[in-house]
Amino acid sequence: MTANWLNDAVFYEIYPQSFRDSDGDGIGDINGIREKLDYIRSLGCNAIWINACFDSPFRDGGYDVRDYKKVAPRYGTNEDLCALFREAHEKEMHVLLDLVAGHTSEEHSWFLHSGSASRTPYDDRYIWTDGWLADADHLTCIRGECARDGGYIVNFFKCQPALNYGFLHPAAPWQHTPDHPSVRATCEAIVDVMRFWLSKGCDGFRADMADSLVKNDDGQKSGTCAVWKMMREMLDEEYPGAVLVSEWGIPGQALRAGFNADFYLDWSGNGYNSLMRDYETDGEDRSYFKKDAGGSICRFLNEYLPRYQDTKNLGHISMITGNHDTIRAAHTLSQAELKLAYAVLFTLPGVPFLYYGDEIGMRHLELPTKEGGYHRTGSRTPMQWHSGPNLGFSEAPAESLYLPVDRAPDAPTVAGQEQVPASLLQTVRTLIWLRHEQEELHAGGSFEVLSAEPARPFVYRRGNLICAVNPDGCGREVQLESPRRILFQIGSGHFSDGILCLGAQSFVIAEQS
Repeated sequence: MTANWLNDAVFYEIYPQSFRDSDGDGIGDINGIREKLDYIRSLGCNAIWINACFDSPFRDGGYDVRDYKKVAPRYGTNEDLCALFREAHEKEMHVLLDLVAGHTSEEHSWFLHSGSASRTPYDDRYIWTDGWLADADHLTCIRGECARDGGYIVNFFKCQPALNYGFLHPAAPWQHTPDHPSVRATCEAIVDVMRFWLSKGCDGFRADMADSLVKNDDGQKSGTCAVWKMMREMLDEEYPGAVLVSEWGIPGQALRAGFNADFYLDWSGNGYNSLMRDYETDGEDRSYFKKDAGGSICRFLNEYLPRYQDTKNLGHISMITGNHDTIRAAHTLSQAELKLAYAVLFTLPGVPFLYYGDEIGMRHLELPTKEGGYHRTGSRTPMQWHSGPNLGFSEAPAESLYLPVDRAPDAPTVAGQEQVPASLLQTVRTLIWLRHEQEELHAGGSFEVLSAEPARPFVYRRGNLICAVNPDGCGREVQLESPRRILFQIGSGHFSDGILCLGAQSFVIAEQS
């Protein structure tokens, strides 16, 4: 797998409904993304991940795909997306699309054929029981919706029939093994989707729910890993440089299954969660980057370090500022706290992802569910460009917008932060460009923890660079052997007689003199 450009990649995640509306219908679109490529590039982001943008009934925000080879009309046309690929490449940017490999919409033509009473080539494309009253083996099963004598297994919503990747240990006649010809046919169909878009200029895919293909899999996901290896081998025959990033959350499994990178996902109580969102258990916020919350970086490192050591030669762990499924960090963190959090995320090894609007501290809004979003809806609101109508997202009447914009008088905007040197936006921009300039900060650069004790700064080495953060409201000190020259800082920091003195809520990057 050759995708060397990932070593210097910083991704910008775009939820297309909400980024920029170019035609005034109240919904973001592909041409709106094209309009803003220069802005994205100005941040230092040289790669884009676009959330699900294929034709869909939108009962799950587009993750219920009706046609993998057609852009949803609300976003534009296939030609618009191909133009985006071309323009991004001209700006030396790469583009990943979302691959929903685990299920389709119930309106997909594959499913319509599969659910008919007569035999078709798609009979085994989905998982069907062998009778409308048959036991479903504790899986979620929908009955009575189709002419076929059987029930179908779904992922999450009733509208999302699960594609057939088999069962690790089949327990009924209707359950296939992962090496069954029907499973291979499913894999070939999904690889054909990837081939279709790669031939038009796409650079790869983020795989939705990548760890959940094979049913009744074991703890090591051995069945699902085998299926992805099969698809990766098919893909590599024609597109060996295609990038695959997994929504998996266990990099040791994902990278060995053929992925180039795996997201460090926000799961309640895990290491990533302890950094910015550790308030879900009892309401008390113990997040490490929350000022004076008392959180220890060791809670993150105890999980992260073994994963890093296990996979550093296999691929990348991708740290995220947030995503379309995660409550925005600004829900509980101030802009001063966000600066420190992002400074660490953008200077750790791996390939980082910046969620649209996080660079200005967009807030999570409390909203009713929209298109299956539920609690996630509040993290999918329109991008806030300037203080004009609809905060620059759209020229449509406010009541016609896909989701409402932040109506707060102090809603952060790009224009409002562009001219403020110390703004969150300018801090993020400076950090990302510094990451590009300093090879030690690239994805594959070395990493060593120097100090991580509770109530002390978190200090780590990236090659010849030292990074140190102090999230507390009082100054902290840490001893370093050799004198250093500070390249970048948030807050205050200086060296004195082999001691790094960090002011309250500060971060520094220093190099050996």
